[in-house]
Amino acid sequence: MSEELEDENGELFEHYSFVADPGQQLLRIDKFLLARIENTSRNRIQTVIGTGNVLVNNVAVKANHKVKPGDEISVMMPYPPKETEILPENIPLNIVFEDDDIIIINKPAGLVVHPGHGNYTGTLVNALIYHFGNLPSQSELAYRPGLVHRLDKNTSGIMVIAKSELALSSLYKQFFDRTISRKYHALIWGTPKEEKGTVVGNIARSHKNRQVMDVFSPDEDYGKHAVTHYSLIKNIGYVSLVECKLETGRTHQIRVHMKHIGHPLFHDTSYGGDQILKGLPTANYKRFVHNAFQLIPAQALHAKTLELTHPKTGERLLFESELPEGFQAIIEKFEKAEMTT
Repeated sequence: MSEELEDENGELFEHYSFVADPGQQLLRIDKFLLARIENTSRNRIQTVIGTGNVLVNNVAVKANHKVKPGDEISVMMPYPPKETEILPENIPLNIVFEDDDIIIINKPAGLVVHPGHGNYTGTLVNALIYHFGNLPSQSELAYRPGLVHRLDKNTSGIMVIAKSELALSSLYKQFFDRTISRKYHALIWGTPKEEKGTVVGNIARSHKNRQVMDVFSPDEDYGKHAVTHYSLIKNIGYVSLVECKLETGRTHQIRVHMKHIGHPLFHDTSYGGDQILKGLPTANYKRFVHNAFQLIPAQALHAKTLELTHPKTGERLLFESELPEGFQAIIEKFEKAEMTT
């Protein structure tokens, strides 16, 4: 299963709960869970532990943590234990390209990719079932037709959908091998010191807030390795437009990496970008920024390009989409205001 197919909002749901017996001998948490969860493997359990989704007494632990008598163990996952039936819905799709094997869509901000807690209808998956019927799925979690990656609810831009088993397998492999190239445009607060840079840091659930992600040292045995390359497109005073290229595809990767280096995405409601982080504290400027916030539902992040190898023909294909109107309008507002730091 691709690590990208996680809950849109980073929410966690309890799937298993155990209380260690009074006579429990000290035992590694991975071995403890392996003996109690059916149809799983130690590798799978260690992966879940590594992402911070196993809690002992409400604290995320590592695989070598020793369970002791009375410990309360919870296994949390980014999707509900049971998902309702997914029904087709006539939701319009902006189809950029389609053939017998793949579909390229331009997803609008505000559209949830797949059903999950609080979003069982009105998703991209509901639309795909309506427009294309049964599409192949390899997800261990649920029926998610044709999906090999996702975009956050409020991130817009290019996505690829598999129409055939051949395409599904090929695209999964391309994502795994990192031969699919993805570039995003993001509007961030401030301007990076270097015009080009790379952010490297493991991404996992925050210890302080389990609903958001955080960055941890690559030396830590916690989270998933993540690499984001960024380059400055233009500085617009208190904000900057940057291009981000992903090497990996972790939950909220660009959003959490840019916050980590001190430049949260403009209007990112989960990572502090919905506060005024740059500029003079005047009433006019505050009104100006809040008016700009109203132009997009949340973070100013757009999947600009997607380059892949066609599963059947072997041809290298590049797809691109324009910034949404609201995103572009924010840039133009800052440019017109001629603000300087």
